[in-house]
Amino acid sequence: MNDMSANNIYSSARDSEYWQQLQTLAKQKWSIAELFAEDSSRAQRFCAQAGSLYMDYSKQCIDESVLASLLHLTESCELTARIKDLLQGAMVNTSEERAALHTALRLPEGAELVVNEQDVVSDVHHSLQQVERLSARIRNGTWRGFSGKAITDVVNIGVGGSDLGPLMATSALDEWADTDIIVHFVSNMDGSQLDNLLKRLDAETTLFIISSKSFGTVDTLSNAQTALSWLLTTAALYSGSQNSVLRRHFIGISANSAKMTAWGIHPEHQLQLWEWVGGRFSLWSAIGLAIAIRIGMSQFRELLAGAHSMDQHFATADFQDNLPVLLGLLAVWNSTFLQIHAHTVLPYDGRLEYLPSYLTQLEMESNGKSVTHDGTHIDYDTCPILWGEIGSNAQHAFYQLLHQGTQHVSCDFIACVRHYSDDVQNTSLQHQHELSLSNCLAQSRVLAFGNAAIEEVNADSTTMSAATDKYKHYRGNQPSTTLLLDELTPHSLGELISLYEHKVYVMASIWDVNPFDQWGVEMGKQMAETVYQAMQQDSTAPFDSSTNQLLAHIKQLFA
Repeated sequence: MNDMSANNIYSSARDSEYWQQLQTLAKQKWSIAELFAEDSSRAQRFCAQAGSLYMDYSKQCIDESVLASLLHLTESCELTARIKDLLQGAMVNTSEERAALHTALRLPEGAELVVNEQDVVSDVHHSLQQVERLSARIRNGTWRGFSGKAITDVVNIGVGGSDLGPLMATSALDEWADTDIIVHFVSNMDGSQLDNLLKRLDAETTLFIISSKSFGTVDTLSNAQTALSWLLTTAALYSGSQNSVLRRHFIGISANSAKMTAWGIHPEHQLQLWEWVGGRFSLWSAIGLAIAIRIGMSQFRELLAGAHSMDQHFATADFQDNLPVLLGLLAVWNSTFLQIHAHTVLPYDGRLEYLPSYLTQLEMESNGKSVTHDGTHIDYDTCPILWGEIGSNAQHAFYQLLHQGTQHVSCDFIACVRHYSDDVQNTSLQHQHELSLSNCLAQSRVLAFGNAAIEEVNADSTTMSAATDKYKHYRGNQPSTTLLLDELTPHSLGELISLYEHKVYVMASIWDVNPFDQWGVEMGKQMAETVYQAMQQDSTAPFDSSTNQLLAHIKQLFA
């Protein structure tokens, strides 16, 4: 389907008999330990693989009847048609009347996708060529600052998807960096991040990327204006003009060329976004310029290729073997039916330190919704609260709650099988990697089986079960999925991120919500502007008594 005006009215999974079956099944007393005791082949049956990703979901509270009912839900909500419409450019973002074509950003050159008579693939690859041209100039030293020196530092100024995506990917893939140019990220509105960074940077050799789809986001533009003022202070010593500073030290990435030009970004240094790219799905676009600068365009294209390979798997694999479909269905089962309202992502790899933050935005901004596509108020639970941390850090922090707290939490464990090479120099590092993998497997085991996991290993010990040691009791029965990557590469990272993007779409399809708008974010922005205006005035603010009192206290200290 190539007509964005087309808007299929899909069936609702909520009205399906399988929804009611799942509600009944959820009332059973589910015990992960009993499920394993009853089925010695469970781990072999509840697993799936695609590309370099292996997924074990046998530690979830499911059996064949639950899985069958969940798979039937995909028929009830016409998931096959929804996937086709997503990938072919239909108007799946109904509230904003546009497509959501982040998958087009990683289509190979020569692929065909025309939406509203526009050759999308051609546009995407033209933009990628611009990314390659600008990143090459920066990387090879031909891009010069106002004093004639080559660029040594690049600062990406953005917020939300314009920050978290490139930050996460650049950090994860830093071992592929083949340049001495350092990439930094600034997002905080209050200026503290930028202030601390500018104290360490050289104005003559620093380039700023302003990433904002609308080029109207106050967080981003306030930081950009501060950066410009900082540059102008030093440029004045070299008789550098504002036009020279703007041309030599700023690149803009936006869907609004007019605003970039009005701000002062030179047309040759403007990179295009499109309205059909959501911020949290945009790292594959020109928003990924910071990634390309750090690891090179060939590796950036590998990142795109990995994501595209998962797109193909999502579009063609049977749902019972389809990683995004299975991951999404398990999330729906846990949140909507088992009433597990918290989910944590636990990567056992320091390179993935920003992945939990990235997925927090991806899932909660996408599926934190309470009305269906047609505006009907939802009477079931949708997106759980999601958070996470590197596994080894989390073990010394919130794992206490996971093991012995009163809250039920579902977990995703993520690890890379191979990391360091096996030469003599890396012997110690390989040992640490194996320790990390061991902790990943051990923690998911104890979360699933509780004290039984320990007593099975220490059969002659009665300490853990002693009545006087109830404070050492591990209840277990916390469901988890384990994702293993063969190794972390640009290609496999692309697969992993694309997997979670499609998981979000599967969840949204079952819940019949629009995962591509974020009106809850917009309301806060509008109110902030109103409060800011009141802060600048002497008159009494027209708000609630709490806000008025807080404003009065702030104004008193400002005086």
